[in-house]
Amino acid sequence: MTKVALFGAGGKMGLRLSSNLAKSDFETRHVEVSDEGRTRLKKDFGFDCVDQKTALEGAEVVILAVPDTVIGKVAASVVPQVAPGTMIVVLDAAAPFAGHLPEREDITYFVTHPCHPPIFNDETTEEGRRDHFGGVAAKQGVVNALMQGPREHYELGDRIARAIYAPVARTYEVTVKQMAMLEPGLSETVCASLLSVMREALDECVRRSGVSHECARDFLLGHMNILGAVIFEEREGAFSDACDKAIEFGKPMLMRDDWKRVFEWDEIEDSIKRIT
Repeated sequence: MTKVALFGAGGKMGLRLSSNLAKSDFETRHVEVSDEGRTRLKKDFGFDCVDQKTALEGAEVVILAVPDTVIGKVAASVVPQVAPGTMIVVLDAAAPFAGHLPEREDITYFVTHPCHPPIFNDETTEEGRRDHFGGVAAKQGVVNALMQGPREHYELGDRIARAIYAPVARTYEVTVKQMAMLEPGLSETVCASLLSVMREALDECVRRSGVSHECARDFLLGHMNILGAVIFEEREGAFSDACDKAIEFGKPMLMRDDWKRVFEWDEIEDSIKRIT
């Protein structure tokens, strides 16, 4: 069995990974610095934690399930202690892209991040439909980047990704730079910001019109469903002339002419610096 050391095992993401790794054929050792996290691991799964030195002995894979703001500090402590050929798995592109991982040529760095279950899906169970984050019952895609290391290590990294994010529909191989464009660029800077504006718009509609929150929410989410299905080619269709005209005049009011600058690499780099 491949030996895995999971750092941050009792955190929010670590608990998800701990649960899924227990269902896999990986032998996992759990490392957690907080008393609260260790208590959760023991209570929820019956897992005991070990110290860093014990976890790293014979470990072939080390997963850093820790926040972006501390990953550089944790990596600086862990990386010098691992054996040559060890794979270090990071769950987000921000820290690797920002250069927060120690330089060491004889180990592998593998970055993996979930797409999360898509809005348009074929989930048939209630548990699957309610699994918005992923890693429980709903299938999701995953993006992987072999940042450095031998080519044959990609298969091991992909197996790790499919285990920790299960159930997985498909995986995509990208570069760390491409992953940084996906997040924070596409998913957070653009998508999260626009969704936040849409929520503010819902509240403003309720305030100005006097319709109930439930009415406005049903109206907005229903239109998001059909409009999104057409825009993202989930189904064939065309908007009405009135809708096309509303978009033509609405976008200039809502969006700056140069909004696509958020995808310029200097903007991506600045965003990641703020995150890390």
